[in-house]
Amino acid sequence: MYADISKLPAPLPQSDLETVASGISLLPPLSRRGVGPGVILLVPSIDKALAIEEGVPSLPLKWAEEGYTVIVIQPAAFENGVRETLDLVMKTFQKSDKCKPKDVVGLVAYEPEMWNMVASILSDFSEIVSTVVYADNSEKSSVSSSPVPAAYHFAGKSEGQPLRSKGRTEYFYSAAKSFKFAIPFQPHFDYNMEMLSYTRNLTLLKGEMKTPIFDLEAIWDEHTWYEFADRSVEHTMSTMVQEPYVNHIPTLTGGVGRVKLTDFYRHNFIFNNSADTELELISRTIGIDRVVDEFIFKFTHDQELDWLLPGVPPTNKYAEIPFAAVVNIRGDRLYHEHITWDQGTALAQLGLLPEYLPFPGGDLQYRVPVAGVETAMKLRARNSVPSNEMFKFTTRSAVDSEGVTRGNLVAAVSENGVEPVTN
Repeated sequence: MYADISKLPAPLPQSDLETVASGISLLPPLSRRGVGPGVILLVPSIDKALAIEEGVPSLPLKWAEEGYTVIVIQPAAFENGVRETLDLVMKTFQKSDKCKPKDVVGLVAYEPEMWNMVASILSDFSEIVSTVVYADNSEKSSVSSSPVPAAYHFAGKSEGQPLRSKGRTEYFYSAAKSFKFAIPFQPHFDYNMEMLSYTRNLTLLKGEMKTPIFDLEAIWDEHTWYEFADRSVEHTMSTMVQEPYVNHIPTLTGGVGRVKLTDFYRHNFIFNNSADTELELISRTIGIDRVVDEFIFKFTHDQELDWLLPGVPPTNKYAEIPFAAVVNIRGDRLYHEHITWDQGTALAQLGLLPEYLPFPGGDLQYRVPVAGVETAMKLRARNSVPSNEMFKFTTRSAVDSEGVTRGNLVAAVSENGVEPVTN
């Protein structure tokens, strides 16, 4: 079904930036597919066209990893004429054996002045079927309209309802001080806002261009197969972009960047899961560039799982823990995994969490609002456990009626859920 793990996976493709003319560069797709449609990037003058800094790739690299044949146009190119520049770009796409299909092209303007220079002649280039424009809201009235479906990203607060129509979709970023929030390696760059705008760009471009389309569900399933079934570090990493990351939010474990993530997979994850580990998928949502899973992580705690329960010796108890995973896929490789779970129920099911804890500043104990295996049951079947039972939880005196300080009640898991037992 998947690659033979007895053989090394193919290496990641090398970034080969080709100079087409002054101010014009070509970068072929960096996807496993190796071919893809054309996208034009209008950018300010850049000197880090192939850089990756703190895990953030340059704009050309990011779009190439997405599976596009990328042509970058910098302001110097327009000194030879705007129409002449676009003519050359289109001819370059036609000549490239990596640009497939050749009849649809997208354009992303990260520089509004450059956009205004090309907007009036775009209708002369039938291959360009959709556009994206970044600009400041204060200059909105001076930003040219697009003759093809377009997304506009405005830095600043919207003064009214953003326009949503077939030909024009507006987005506003109230916290952004400049349209340069989407351009890496300069002070105005904002990682989260850029990521949000990028997903919106893909929604437009892939919707209009109909390509490149990848089976995100199959890519994610392949990745987890190498993690949990084949248990191959090398093949797991082969499903990821050059600089990926994994964040396990409750325990702050994982790895940022290829070197650290590879080390994490090798020493703390792939070979550190119980033999009976099972992932029970409950729901899956597939977006333009991500997969969101709800699942139940089932295992016997017969060895230390330091990514899940750092420093906790094996309890030899069985647990079923609700998980959620937000997986961002760039092209046909994973970029990141944001994984979260109910750490409270993990501790409760393994008998590691008291039922009552002291309330600060007094002689009271409060009942810890955490459930046992009922959490997995509730996720699996909505009516399996009554709702709102924790509304009955309350405090109690730390001293019983005979004046004896109460001991903690430690949760012990049974087949029917959590049964508290006295220490």
